[in-house]
Amino acid sequence: MVIYGLLLAAGTLALQWLDYQRLVRSHAGDIYIGLIALGFLALGVFVGIRLLSRPKPVTFDGNPKAIETLGISPRELTVLQELAAGRSNKEIAERLHIAPDTVKTHVARLFEKLEAKRRTDAINKARELGILP
Repeated sequence: MVIYGLLLAAGTLALQWLDYQRLVRSHAGDIYIGLIALGFLALGVFVGIRLLSRPKPVTFDGNPKAIETLGISPRELTVLQELAAGRSNKEIAERLHIAPDTVKTHVARLFEKLEAKRRTDAINKARELGILP
């Protein structure tokens, strides 16, 4: 009985294989078109992921080499960041808990070091050097 079952299974497998072969031969063009469509689908998904994925965020390091070369102190850098935020000398003095004259001194030294005549020039030069984002 086991042999009879195995023979029936083998016969069924052979008939299914022949039916599959007939199906493939009669619809070969459709199968090729389907495979090409799947290939383009995979390519589209791959390209879409590459183009639409968010770029990795660039970490801002503040260009420590430029800061060191120019001789900008940490407090001057803080004042420069406050200038870039658009704050006045009085507002900077209040935020940093220093005298307004000290802020003026820091700003004047920043102008010298960055070779700037105005606040906007100093901020733009600092951004060009990568000191400010």
